[in-house]
Amino acid sequence: MTTEQEIDSLFDRWNESLQTGDANKVVANYADGSILLPTLSNKPRLTTAEKEDYFHHFLEDRPSGMIDMRTVELGCNTAVDSGLYTFTFATTGAKLSGRYTYTYHWNGSQWLITSHHSSLMPEKK
Repeated sequence: MTTEQEIDSLFDRWNESLQTGDANKVVANYADGSILLPTLSNKPRLTTAEKEDYFHHFLEDRPSGMIDMRTVELGCNTAVDSGLYTFTFATTGAKLSGRYTYTYHWNGSQWLITSHHSSLMPEKK
């Protein structure tokens, strides 16, 4: 069994891997066969190499994410975390608000992302 707090912490783990600036460390959060539907690219990322390519470019502006609101659904060895987040880019000072969904699977030793969908907010505040 897991808890909502444990699933909440998975975003923190992912966000901390962003702070390293190392695309390989970010991609280590994703399961084999996972899909990334990224915020700043029209191309779905299916392979490790495709995910690394996306994060290599995304990390150039030194992003840091913060959850603005979320809902978590717990299942048997699965979890879904959906909501809104904001990224601040240290290089430019820009902020980017988006919607997200992470699905996770427990592989027997750790939680890994099986799908990650992120999109820009459609309306300006």
